[in-house]
Amino acid sequence: MSSVVAQTYLTPEEYLAFERKATTKHEYVNGHIIAMSGASFAHNFITTNVATHLSVQLMDSECRVATSDMRVKAIQTESYFYPDVVVVCGDPRAEDDTFDTLLNPTLIVEILSPSTETYDKGEKFEHYQQIASLKDYILISQDKVHVEHYCRQGTEWLQTEFVELEDVLSLHAIDCKLRLQDVYRRVEVASG
Repeated sequence: MSSVVAQTYLTPEEYLAFERKATTKHEYVNGHIIAMSGASFAHNFITTNVATHLSVQLMDSECRVATSDMRVKAIQTESYFYPDVVVVCGDPRAEDDTFDTLLNPTLIVEILSPSTETYDKGEKFEHYQQIASLKDYILISQDKVHVEHYCRQGTEWLQTEFVELEDVLSLHAIDCKLRLQDVYRRVEVASG
C-alpha cells in the first residue's frame, strides 16, 4: 500500500540517504518518494503464509526468502521497491556495501489491495520486468481467491490465473509449489 508523499524530485542517491534514516518505508519511482502505508490482517497473514511455505521448500537450496523489509532496485529505471515477498537464488547482489538493497531477485510476490492493485499490475510490474534476474512475478488478491502468476519465457511474460483453493502454482525457476489452500490458510476470502 502506498501514497505519494511529495512531488519534489530526488536523485537515487538522495532517496537512499533519506530512506536509510527514515522511520517508515518509502518506495522511489521516477524521482518521487512514495510512502508505504500499513497493511490489513489478510495482507499480513497471506505474506506470512507465502514466505513460510517457500522458506520450508527452499531450506536446502541456494535460494532464500525475505519479506517486505528487503528493498529491491530496478537498475534500468533507477526505482526502488519493497515487495511483500522476494526470493533470491545464489549469492544476493547488493547495490552497495550497506547491503540493504537487492539487485538480483528471482521471484517477487505482491499482495494486492484496492489502493495498490492497478499500480502493482501496471507501473510497478513494468519496472520489475526490467530486472534481468526476475523469473516469476506473483500477484495475490487479499479479498478473494485469485492469484496471477507471470512467468518469464525468453522476452515474454506468460500469465496464468488461479481461482480455486485446490489450485497449485508451480514455480519452476525455484523448484517450488504453492498450494492456494496454503496461501489463504486461516484468511477469510470470497471464492474466485
